[in-house]
Parts: sequence; C-alpha cells; structure tokens
Amino acid sequence: MVSENISPASPVILKRYELLTLGDELLLGLTANGHLTYIGAQLGKRGVLLQRNVTITDEADAIVAQFRESWARADVVITTGGLGPTCDDRTREAVAAVLGQKLVFEPEIVKAIEARFARLGRKMNDNNLKQAYRFERGEVLANAHGTAPGLWVEQDGKVLVMLPGPPNELQPIFAEQVVPRLAKLGLLMEREAYVQVRTAGIGESALEVKLQPIFDRHGDALSIAFCAHQGQVDCRVSSPSGKLSYAQLDEIAAECASLLGEDFMCYGGDSMAKVAADLLRAKELTLAVAETATGGMLASAFTDICGASKFFAGGCVCYSNESKMQLLDVPECLLKQHGAVSAENAVAMAVGAAERLGADYGLAITGFAGPCGGTNENPVGTIYIALHSPHGVWSKKLHYPGPRATVSRRAVNAALDWLRRELVRSARGATTAGGKGGGCR
Repeated sequence: MVSENISPASPVILKRYELLTLGDELLLGLTANGHLTYIGAQLGKRGVLLQRNVTITDEADAIVAQFRESWARADVVITTGGLGPTCDDRTREAVAAVLGQKLVFEPEIVKAIEARFARLGRKMNDNNLKQAYRFERGEVLANAHGTAPGLWVEQDGKVLVMLPGPPNELQPIFAEQVVPRLAKLGLLMEREAYVQVRTAGIGESALEVKLQPIFDRHGDALSIAFCAHQGQVDCRVSSPSGKLSYAQLDEIAAECASLLGEDFMCYGGDSMAKVAADLLRAKELTLAVAETATGGMLASAFTDICGASKFFAGGCVCYSNESKMQLLDVPECLLKQHGAVSAENAVAMAVGAAERLGADYGLAITGFAGPCGGTNENPVGTIYIALHSPHGVWSKKLHYPGPRATVSRRAVNAALDWLRRELVRSARGATTAGGKGGGCR
C-alpha cells in the first residue's frame, strides 16, 4: 500500500452531523432508506460519526418542526428528498421558513432543466419551474443526473446540505461536490480516517484472535473496528488520537494482510467479484458461468463491473435439463444417473460453460435453494459449485440453511471466493488440490 503522506493521522472530527430523510414512501416501507447507509458510510470514511438520522413525512409542519430541532443542535444538517416538482415536495419551502431566508428564482437552474428535457426528447412542464428556486444566501449544487439541484447554505456557523431523493442523483452530488466542500471547511478529514482490510472465509471472532498480536503492540494508539457481511468481514484500523501516522496505519494493514494469506481479499471496499475480475484482467484470462438455483445472480455480480466484456465471456441460466443439454452439452445419461443437483452435473456445467463460450475459467452453481424441492440425500439448502480452470476441474458440496434469497446469496459468495482463491494460487504457481464433496474431469 502507498501512503499519501507521513504526517500523523488527524483525529476524528467531533462536529455533530444529523441526517433528515424525508418521504412518506420511506415510512410506509415502500422504499428502503439507502440514503442512511450511503451517507453514513461516506461520512465514516472521513472521520465523522453520524449522530442521528430521523425519517419524517412530507408534511410541511413535520418538516419545520424536525428541521428546527436539528438545526439548533447540529453543526451540519443534511436533508434528502422533497426537492422535486410535485405538490408533495415541500422541503425547500419549509426549511426556508425556519432559516428566515427568501427563495429566489434562478434562471441558470431553468436552463439546466430545459437542457435535460431536450436531451431526453421530452417537453418540460411548468411545474418543473418549482425546482428553480435557491436560498437567497445559498448556493446551488448542480445535478447532472436529474432536474432537482442540491442546495448549500452556510448560516449561524452551521452548514445545511439539501439533496434530491433519487440515489443516482444524490450519490454523485454528495461524492463530487459535498464531500470536497466539507473537507475544505475542516468538517471532514482530507483523506479516509481508517485503512480497511477486507477478508473472506474467516469469521469475525477468529479474525480478531488471529490479528490481536499485531494490535496489542500499538496499545491505545490504535483503534480497531470489525464489520461482518455475508461471506466476508471487514477490519478497520485507525488512530483517532492521531498518535499513528497514515504511513503507520498502512504498515499495520499490510502486516494483517500478510498474516491472513488467502483469507485477505483486498484493501478498501471492492466486492469479491471485483477482486476476482481484477485478477482475471491482470492475466488476460476470461470467465464463463452457468447457474441454476441462483437465477443469474452469479453473472450479474460480474456484469455490474465496468468493462466486464474484457474478462467475462458470458453466462447461462439453465433450470431445465433440456437447457443444460442444449446450451452446455451436459450429457443426458449424466443427468439421469446423478440428477441435476449433483457434483457430476455441476462439473459438467462448469466445463460446458467454459468450452461453449471459449473461456479460460468456468464457474457453475446448482442446488435446491428452497423452500420447495430437495431429497433425502440433498435436502433444501444443498448447493453444488464447480470450478473449471486450465489446471483441472473440481466441485464442492455445501449446505446453507435459511430462506431462498439467503441460500442463493451465500452460494454466489462461495463460488466467487473459490474463484478468487484459485486465481491467487495460480498467480503464485499453485493450484487447487481438489474440492470438498468430490469432483471429476
């Protein structure tokens, strides 16, 4: 890892941040509150702990009451939603009343809205002009992906950030405009407050035990935090007191990575698919996938990555035996003898995907995700994954309890992690010795 500087790490920012997420759809459960997850994570990376999130209705009185309370106690208030063109978008007007600021019409916003409608080949309705108002003593945060701009106000020694509700609009504005502005004011750290070591295949408690000797050497100068996800655990190392420099944090993280071996996945927050993709691209290798039970989730993990065509040959979602035979050349006799949920079929699917699509690696998943299906030998939750590589082909039998979505997600994670480990081993001249549960060439 390369350190950006060698000065002591800045202490955690002690300013109070509050987030107001607005929208009846959030309270009705029609939309998940992804804004809290995203904004909380982005602030946390820069040394800020979001103190409170309040979700409120679109009613003007509720907005006024909650904003007045948050503005009185916080240093930075962030609002999401309620800036659009319809009658239930009341945030701008309600907040202006509390701040005692007038809303002024901004022609430049109108030009941006008109330009967007022109690009889409649509006619702009007059109600869109509602979005063209800004605070008289505020600034506009341009929205390149929608019609409602964000708004920025500095008043009473505090900062107000107002963001549109759609995530594809909010997130670029926050990352590209809000974070740099807050950092310039000293309200966020200039770089990430911690170094994150992302791991796979090791549990949270086992990870702590394994890394504890490294942590013990630094005493209270080092702060450690763990976050478990499905199939992986993140370990964040930081120095809130500023006793350790960024260079020292990088060195600690590198030592952890070395100790973990193949259980180390990456620094930062890349997905398992992204890590595997980078390993494939580095060697100019390609991958094909075949899946049942997971219904395209494995392929989607790779196609979500920009530039996937450089390493991803394609995938087949084959639920019927006929589709397996036609698309993957799985022998009918194999399916009759061993069944669609078997190590033999998983291997045939992986080989078929690689050979039919001309890829170096083939990855396959089959199983009973539930809640129906299953046999005495392979009950619901049984998953077979197979990996075809230039060095051989192997299969593994796994069993995951839980609802269908959980079983499918865990199956995909297991397949991705196996591929990642095989690519790491191959890069250093080693290969998989064989999978659990049998396999064949």
